[in-house]
Amino acid sequence: MPKRAHRAATLARRRELSKPQVASLSLALQQRFLDLPEYQAARALVLYAPIHHEVDTEVVAAAALASGKRLLYPAVVGNDLKFCQVAALTELAPGRYGIPEPEGEGCDPAEADLIVVPGVAFDLCGRRIGYGKGYYDRSLHRLEGSGKLVAFCYDFQLLQEIAGEPHDVTMDLIVTESRVVRVNKHICEGEQP
Repeated sequence: MPKRAHRAATLARRRELSKPQVASLSLALQQRFLDLPEYQAARALVLYAPIHHEVDTEVVAAAALASGKRLLYPAVVGNDLKFCQVAALTELAPGRYGIPEPEGEGCDPAEADLIVVPGVAFDLCGRRIGYGKGYYDRSLHRLEGSGKLVAFCYDFQLLQEIAGEPHDVTMDLIVTESRVVRVNKHICEGEQP
């Protein structure tokens, strides 16, 4: 199925979720993420502010801030993203597209140990279908394979396989409400580990 069709079908299914479903599934996913050794070891992480029934990130944000981790959020600047540190979620204000964003000086996203990336759909090889604007692809492509890129998605957003393109950024780790997928690039590329 082409990316455009996957995007439309998955967004339609996500829109059907009720607020209680979003809250319940998001809580289960965030608790699973907080238990991961990757999160426990992280000193700095990037989160996104959810919109349109995306997986919520507020529990992770509160836990990160309470444990003294650096917390960064993206902001759209021109055709790119900049990543700014926040000390509280109240520092986020609606930016372009109405998405809550931080203000301030940007940091290099490579400074973060984990970067949680939103998306419409993902596959078991870490390929991602975003919203079609390419902000995350442009901003994070150089960090592919670093072990830093994490997808948060509902089980139904995790597909067996999607068609990727060279400019698409791929994830290292995918977390859903029921499982964690550690992407093995060697197997996905048909190499012997």
